[in-house]
Amino acid sequence: MVELKTELSIDAMREAGRIVAQALTAAREAAAVGVSLLDLDKVAHAVLREAGASSPFLGYRPHFAPTPFPAVICASVNDAIVHGIPDGYRLRDGDLVSIDCGATLDGWVGDSAISFTVGTPRPEDVRLIETAERALAAGISAAVVGNRIGDIAHAIGTVCRSAKYGIPEGFGGHGVGRSMHEDPAVPNEGRPGRGMPLRPGMVIAIEPMLIAGGGDGYHQAPDGWTLRTNDGSRAAHAEHTVAITEDGPRILTAL
Repeated sequence: MVELKTELSIDAMREAGRIVAQALTAAREAAAVGVSLLDLDKVAHAVLREAGASSPFLGYRPHFAPTPFPAVICASVNDAIVHGIPDGYRLRDGDLVSIDCGATLDGWVGDSAISFTVGTPRPEDVRLIETAERALAAGISAAVVGNRIGDIAHAIGTVCRSAKYGIPEGFGGHGVGRSMHEDPAVPNEGRPGRGMPLRPGMVIAIEPMLIAGGGDGYHQAPDGWTLRTNDGSRAAHAEHTVAITEDGPRILTAL
């Protein structure tokens, strides 16, 4: 069931989303060669605490997870696509990092992700990240009243496939509201004109995930959380929480 949010509710979600953006910015600024993923988690956690927000990630345990998630960010490096657990790994020159973060404020959730390189960037990684961001922008542009979920999925998939990148099957965006994962599902590939109609008050997370090697295969790491590419190629992830309004898409997780 999809809950349509009021204008006041969307404004409240915007405040949660602003905190997410601040936490992601702080984590990115802290990322450098020699810095650990746990260090980045501590930076993001401090931003949430200072803003009076809590983390929808910390302690989250979906049906597939062997243990509750132990951090406030997902930190996925190189061939990790999503759901990486922050640990003592210290960033190296040329690493590609994806950070996913959420915040809950006054009962409302924001959810967003960024990808970036550490130290000297590899041109192929820059292209991968830029394509993920273009796919996100295309998906957001399609998030208008009168379109359908399939139009968002098609816009994302077209950008990814045109660049010869893979898309992990079964993973995509979702509704956001009082909880981090709500209806509807928002795939990263699909047919235009299909799926649920987009209505004012819907709030969704749009989040393309790209695999550099061009294949769609992935596997779950032994930690039960991290998803890694089957071919060992690198991955990128970009995400915003977006409200569908009569005036067009409203990004709730920008600074």
